[in-house]
Amino acid sequence: MKRYILTAAATALAVLLAFFTFHSIRAGKPVEGVMKVGFIYENDESTPYTYNFSLAQRALEHEYPERVEVLVKSNVISAEAEKPLREMAQMGCRVIFTNVDTKLAAQVAAEYPGTQFCQESYQDLPDTDLPENYHTFNGKIYQGRYVSGIAAGMKLRQLIDDGAIGADQALVGFVGATPSAEERSGYTAFLLGVRSVAPEARMIVKYTGTGSNYSREKACAKSLIEQGCVVIAQNTHTIGPAVACEDAAGSRPVYHVGYSQSMLDVAPATSLISTRINWTPYVVQAVGAVLDGKRIEERVDGDVHGRDVCAGFEKDWVEMLDLNQLIAAEGTQEKMDKAIEQFKKGRLEVFRGDYLGVNPDDEGDTYDLNQGYAENKDFSLPGFHYVLKDVILEIE
Repeated sequence: MKRYILTAAATALAVLLAFFTFHSIRAGKPVEGVMKVGFIYENDESTPYTYNFSLAQRALEHEYPERVEVLVKSNVISAEAEKPLREMAQMGCRVIFTNVDTKLAAQVAAEYPGTQFCQESYQDLPDTDLPENYHTFNGKIYQGRYVSGIAAGMKLRQLIDDGAIGADQALVGFVGATPSAEERSGYTAFLLGVRSVAPEARMIVKYTGTGSNYSREKACAKSLIEQGCVVIAQNTHTIGPAVACEDAAGSRPVYHVGYSQSMLDVAPATSLISTRINWTPYVVQAVGAVLDGKRIEERVDGDVHGRDVCAGFEKDWVEMLDLNQLIAAEGTQEKMDKAIEQFKKGRLEVFRGDYLGVNPDDEGDTYDLNQGYAENKDFSLPGFHYVLKDVILEIE
C-alpha cells in the first residue's frame, strides 16, 4: 500500500511538473538584455516589396534601440530557405520574420522551439499539426486594392466622359506572379473598385511565372498596354510595370497603379496611386510580446485566428500611398477617403455583386457573388480563388 501511494504521488508530481513546464515554455520568460531578431527576405531593398518590409525592420530598431539586435539575410529563394532559417536560429535569434514563399519555415520551426518563427501567410501549409512556435500574418490587402481601384475607376470615368476613350475601351490590365487565390483575390478587389465608378471596365490578367523579375514584369505590362489596357496594376515585386507605363505614356493614355511603394519617382507622368501592407504593427508588437515573455497573439492587435493574425485599414495594416494630384480625376481623394472610412467601420463589403465566379482549375466550382464573400474572415491568407465570368480574362 505504501509503495502504491509513493508511486501515485510520484506520478502526480511528474504530471504537475510536465504541466507547468509545458505552460512555462508556451508563455516564456521576459528577455533580459539584448534580444536577437532575424529578418529573412526573398529579395533585397532594391525591390519595392522587400524595401516595404524593411520599413518594419527599421521601425523595430527605432522602437527598441537598446533591447534588440537585428540580423538580416536577403535574396533567399524559397528552395534554399532552410539553411538561413537554421543559421538564424542557431545564432540565437528569439524571433525570425520572413517573407520568403516557402513551407520550410514551419518545418525548421519544429526543431527550434526556443525561437518564434513568423512568416507572411503561406498557401501550401496544412491546417493542423503546425508547431506552437510558428506564426503567420498578413494585411487585408484586398481593401487597398479596392481603394486603388476606385482611383483608377475615377480616371477611366473622366477619360470616357471627356471623350478621350470610348466606353468599350475601358480596359485595365493586371500583372500577376502565378495563378493563386492571393492573385485572384487582389485583382478581383481591384476591378470591383474600378467598376464601382466605371461599370464598363473589364480586365486582362497576365502572369510572369515568378514574383520578382523586372524584365518579365515589364514585358507583361507592355503586352497589356499593346492590347489596349488604359490602366496597369500589379501584384509583382519590381518597378517593371511602372517603367513600361512611363515608356508608353507619350503615344497613348496609360496609367499605373503600384504596390508596396510609391512609384511617383519612377513614373511621374503615369503613376496614379499605390497601396501597401504596413508590416510595422505586427513586427513591433510581436517582438514586444516575446521581450515580455508573452504569447505573440496576446499582444498583436488584429483579427486573431489561433497563431494567425490579419488586419486592414482599421489597424493601419493597409495604407494608400501618394495619389498623383496632377493626373488624378477631380474628387478622387474624397471618394477614396469615404471608402477607407467605411472599411474602418466594417461597412464595406467588396466581394458582392451580380457576378459569377468560376474556378479556372475546376469549372464546376462556381460562386455567386450575390450572396457575398467575406475575405480574410477565418485566416490571413486571401482565399477568393474565382475569376469573374465575362469581365476578367486570365492569360497564362
